Amino acid sequence: MKRACYVDLGFACVDTDRQRRRGFPEVVFCQKKSVRQIVAIARVLLKDKQTPLLLTRLSAQVFRRVRTRLKGLTYNRRAHLAYCRRPARLKDAGIVVVTAGTSDIPVAEEAVATLALMGLDATQLYDVGVAGVHRVLDKKTLFRKARVVIVVAGMEGALASLVSGLVACPVIAVPTSCGYGSSFEGLAALLTMLNSCSPGIAVVNIDNGFGAGYVAGSMVRANSRHFPD
Repeated sequence: MKRACYVDLGFACVDTDRQRRRGFPEVVFCQKKSVRQIVAIARVLLKDKQTPLLLTRLSAQVFRRVRTRLKGLTYNRRAHLAYCRRPARLKDAGIVVVTAGTSDIPVAEEAVATLALMGLDATQLYDVGVAGVHRVLDKKTLFRKARVVIVVAGMEGALASLVSGLVACPVIAVPTSCGYGSSFEGLAALLTMLNSCSPGIAVVNIDNGFGAGYVAGSMVRANSRHFPD
């Protein structure tokens, strides 16, 4: 802690030691940052040529301005993020990412993209919400092989409890802001997930696909000899 492990840009103190300390570099949350700020932070992080760069909550409009100043960026339109230096080959990590509806896919894609930058592959299972429970039950074999399941759901958020009741592995629940007025921009789903009677569920914040992917990747890495620190 005594040595300098960040770069002070005045408006941001960029954590250049996080890759060594946590196993994944600092991620740039772009919402409400200016193009100048995003580019300056990214350039500091890109100095370490062995680590990936991830820019989250990045609109297509801002990306078009950023990419002219940062070479090698790839944009994921569905997940609203950009990245650089994704591993060429991904390891099968036994992670399953599930959504209740099609509207939840952008948040799920953020989790999938985060896992990919950690070098981990994820199986995607989309639009299998509780309104048609047979769609989940048909995938019991897939769930039984999973090491971690990420469940992304808006509306009432009940899918996480249902999936947790079927699997032995941990479930990471991600409430989304999808839903009609009384869903309160994801608060209803968040409360459902927090109050689940099914054990083994951890809940991240509303629309936080990045957080879910990061936690899932960290769990797999920490508990497998195939993914050493």
